[in-house]
Amino acid sequence: MAGHSKWANIQHRKGRQDAARSKRFAKLAREVTVAAKLGDPDPDKNPRLRLAVREAKANSVPKDVIERAISKAVGPDADQLIEMRYEGYGPSGVAVIVETMTDNKNRTASTVRAIFSRCGGNLAETGAVSFLFDRCGEITFSPDAIDSEKLFDVAVDAGADDIESFDDAHIVYTAEKELASVTASLESEIGEPVSARMIWRPKTVSQLNEDDASKVLRLLEMLDDEDDVQVVTSNIEFPETMITAQ
Repeated sequence: MAGHSKWANIQHRKGRQDAARSKRFAKLAREVTVAAKLGDPDPDKNPRLRLAVREAKANSVPKDVIERAISKAVGPDADQLIEMRYEGYGPSGVAVIVETMTDNKNRTASTVRAIFSRCGGNLAETGAVSFLFDRCGEITFSPDAIDSEKLFDVAVDAGADDIESFDDAHIVYTAEKELASVTASLESEIGEPVSARMIWRPKTVSQLNEDDASKVLRLLEMLDDEDDVQVVTSNIEFPETMITAQ
């Protein structure tokens, strides 16, 4: 599927330096806390926590930050974070999914709704746009980790659903419940991946001109800047001029 990672590419290339790095650390640590809270605080016994810790390490989150995030999930003073998902339409009818972790549902809902409205979009009911996406696992390897043909054979044997190779990455997709097992199998054959996480993969993409795409980008960036927001996903395919300009 073309354009699968172009929003991520824009985010990465914008490089908001220290402020963005700190915010990213906080969001990754929050995912570690919730994963530990919902399961066992031992990563070896908790697949979601194991993947959250892996993702945090892949983004250079310090070990002590990860350990503190796990400790926040246990004991009488454990953080009272809950996961909430919001769905809506951005400018030009682009589908948007916003995944959050919050200790105040009313505050987060109000903030997300206001951002959609300010950017020319509208918040919808849960399920209104998620049917346009597949919930699946995404495992990313660097392009020099393995040859694309060999990756195909190894990934199929491991139980992967789909494989895509690009100049900057190899992407392996898995069924939602198979991410941890496929990741472990591929790691034993190839080495540690760059990333392993759950994603919303668009079934089709919206192609817009640069002016309309810029309006969508403003919405996505404003949502991503919110502390309670963990992940923002859209089915937009940004024009190449917007990618190369970053």
